[in-house]
Amino acid sequence: MREEKNSYLLKTIQEYGKGLLSFIRGRVKNDADAQDILQDIWYSLSLVVNTSPVEQTSAWLYKVARNKITDRYRKRSESLLDDLFDDEEELDFRSILFSDSRTPETEYLRNLFWKQLFIALDELPEEQKQVFVWHELEDIPFQKIAEQTGVNVQTLVSRKRYAVLHLRERLKKLYDELTD
Repeated sequence: MREEKNSYLLKTIQEYGKGLLSFIRGRVKNDADAQDILQDIWYSLSLVVNTSPVEQTSAWLYKVARNKITDRYRKRSESLLDDLFDDEEELDFRSILFSDSRTPETEYLRNLFWKQLFIALDELPEEQKQVFVWHELEDIPFQKIAEQTGVNVQTLVSRKRYAVLHLRERLKKLYDELTD
């Protein structure tokens, strides 16, 4: 039985390891954090496999990855405004927006960011704005949006891409103002 579980773990690591690591890397600041989270996921899987089988392995792995990434951001300690800016790294708005930190500096930045985001969203054509809000803020998959609206998935992806480009440009201005 133990051999069967070890075989399952090895097969899962081989099958999902690279994709899962890429998924995590896209959502954390550095490779060390990504590797740590991936190791935590494999450890969690080994514990779960010892008690019961995982039916939808892929879904389970990515759900655990999202949770571990969220936990990582939540565990960040409170920091001063100066600590949020590093000459070699960009301002990480995620760590400000989703941290539990309640310092006056983080509250100010959080409020400023959301205000600027919604101003920038209002500048977008309605279709681009709606796709961005549904997909990014409400976490609705493109496929479900397509089913609800009757719009092709590729069209939705394209609309979101234009929205993201506009928002990056607008939020870059905010970043430049805050760092200058």
